[in-house]
This record gives sequence, structure tokens and C-alpha cells, in this order.
Amino acid sequence: MKNIQDIQLTEKRVFIRVDFNVPMDENKVITDDSRIKGALETIKHALSQNARVILASHLGRPKGAPDPKFSLEPVSKQLSKLLDKPVQLASDCTGQEVQSAVEKMTAGDILLLENLRFHAGEKKNDNDFAKALASLCDVYINDAFAVSHRSHASVEAITNHVSHKAAGFLLQKELNYFEKAMNDPSRPLAAVIGGAKVSSKLAALENMINHVDKIVIGGAMANTFLKCLDCNVGKSLVEDDCLWAAHSLLKEAVTKNIHVYLPIDAVVTASIAPDAMTHTVPVKEIPQGQMIADIGPATSILYAEALQNSQTIIWNGPMGVFEMKPFENGTQSMINCVANSPALTIVGGGDTDAALHQAGKMHLVDYISTGGGAFLTLMEGKTLPAVAALNH
Repeated sequence: MKNIQDIQLTEKRVFIRVDFNVPMDENKVITDDSRIKGALETIKHALSQNARVILASHLGRPKGAPDPKFSLEPVSKQLSKLLDKPVQLASDCTGQEVQSAVEKMTAGDILLLENLRFHAGEKKNDNDFAKALASLCDVYINDAFAVSHRSHASVEAITNHVSHKAAGFLLQKELNYFEKAMNDPSRPLAAVIGGAKVSSKLAALENMINHVDKIVIGGAMANTFLKCLDCNVGKSLVEDDCLWAAHSLLKEAVTKNIHVYLPIDAVVTASIAPDAMTHTVPVKEIPQGQMIADIGPATSILYAEALQNSQTIIWNGPMGVFEMKPFENGTQSMINCVANSPALTIVGGGDTDAALHQAGKMHLVDYISTGGGAFLTLMEGKTLPAVAALNH
């Protein structure tokens, strides 16, 4: 796969697909601009080559039509501040007005196209919409790892209409780190998998079992594993239709000599609320009317010990309902464990990233992935459609 450095960009129209899908408050103030900062290296490289830079992104979930609530205007202002140069926002992402704005650009100019998802053709991977986007440029760069698991027009179909295409620095970095962790890891390699649903991570677990030396399971998904081992989990969230799959996975781990760690105690409550009454019990003693909301302190110690000798750790998914104070300790403990580990540490998934940001420990992790779904797709052992598209 070509990298942006392999292509001559001087005075070319360079279309960079970025991921500026950033969180905003009700006043349209960006609350976390890390995704914008993640694209700066690629943008600055193109500018240093005197390219005419055309940026494209989606924001939120507009329903295939213009919606002022999802305009990229706050993003253009923030990017302008970060680059210390003007970033013009186009009125749309295709059409005569946009063509005209691109024609007026000179070397070193930046034009941010309006939200791609204002057009239904984006999510439909529509060929005509992709062709219209491609007509704006001479070179196409994909630097949007977080949407590269999707077959959308701006990351897949567009590649059929441009002769010069490559990966940006961020996309390349994401793939390199994952490659390093999965295909040539320093061992022991440990996967820490949390979050709510086994069903959404079953394919990842089934693939990881062929690569890792140990798997640590937390979050509500652990409840399904506990129940399949005949633990009474009270009124905890369980996916009954995944019980057989969980049992099968544990059985396969034994045959492959992979250690799977499950909670031994849990923080339980009658209701998930910020002021909830909680107590800690062994997992075999969950009261009937209670539900598991976090791993317990003994489990945190067990998990820390399990990870102690790891040389590579991949973490996806929190250990409990970390957003609420009564249930944050398990995830905080895992953050400390991963942050203080001498291992190569790679973290992915929106909730896990948010927990790290909340704890202010992002700088202590080797790599934080920018894409939850794309990260999970790689964990499943699959190829990302948008990455495959760059190679043909």
C-alpha cells in the first residue's frame, strides 16, 4: 500500500478523507479535538509540498440531507486555530459551487468540504457521488481509519476514479501498530476485552484465541461467560443466545492452552444510577434482585497479576459502567495497570478511549486507536474495505 510520502503532491489538488467526527456540546463547542489533531501530520505534509488541500469528513448522523446541526463549521474554525491559517468551509461537498471554489485555490490553500453525510450517496457507496468527489482532485489520501471498516463512497468507491491514491500517516500508523501487536508480538500477548455485549465481540474473541496467550474478560459481557459456567448472575445483563458460543470459546481456549480470566467478585446494585447503593460479593453469591455493574477489587488484583508478565497488551472495552462513580473502580484499576505496564500497550474503542481521557493517562499508553469499529474489525482478523480499495 502506498503512503502519502510515495506520491508527488506539489501544486496538486489533494483530497484527504479525514475523520473529524468530533463530539460537541449543545452550543456546538467541540469538547474533544483529538481526532482533528490526529490528522495534522498528514495535512501539514501536504501543505509543505505546496499542495492544494481539500479535506472531507462526516459529522454525526444526518439522514442523507443537509442539517445545520451537523455542519462542519465549528471544525473549520478549530482546524484554522490549530494550523494558524485560514480554512475555508465549502457550502457542500459536490456541485458547481464547490468545483468553482476548488478552481480558485492556490498552492497552500485548504478547503474543508461540508458534511459528506448530507448526501445519501455517501453511506450507499454510490458510484456517481464518488465520481463527483473524485473530480475535485488529482490525488486521493485516506487518513480516516475510524471509517475504513465501512464501504462508503468517500473511502471505497472513490478509489475507482482516482489514479493516484495512498494512505495518510494516521491510517498507516494504526495499521502498523496493529500489525506489530498481532503478527509479530513480543510475548506473552494479552487481550483485555470488556464492554456490554458478547455478540458484538464474539468474532474478535474467536480470532484472538488464535493469536494471544491470555484473554482477560470484563464488563457486562463477562456475565454471559459466568452464566454459561452455571453462576447465578441475578438480574445482570446477559445475552442468553450467546451462552453456547461463550461455552464453546472457553472450551477451545482450554484445548489451545490459552488462559481466560473471568471475574471472581463483582460490584452489585439494584439499579444503575449515580447515587446507587452498592456492595461487593463473590460472583457465585450474586443476590437474586441485584445486577453486576463492575468487576470487584479481588478481580482487579487478579487481572493486574495476570497482565504483569505481558509484553504486549491490546485493550478494547471498559470493565464496568465507568461513567458513574460507584462503578468506575474496575476500569480505573485496569487503566492504572495498562498505563504502568512496561509492555507495548494498544487501546481501542470509544468507551475505552473516553475512560483513558477521563483519567488523564492517554500519554502513558503506547497507542490509542482512533476507531472503535475499525479496530474491532482488525481484531476479528478481517481486512478493512477502504484499505483494500487503496491496494487495487
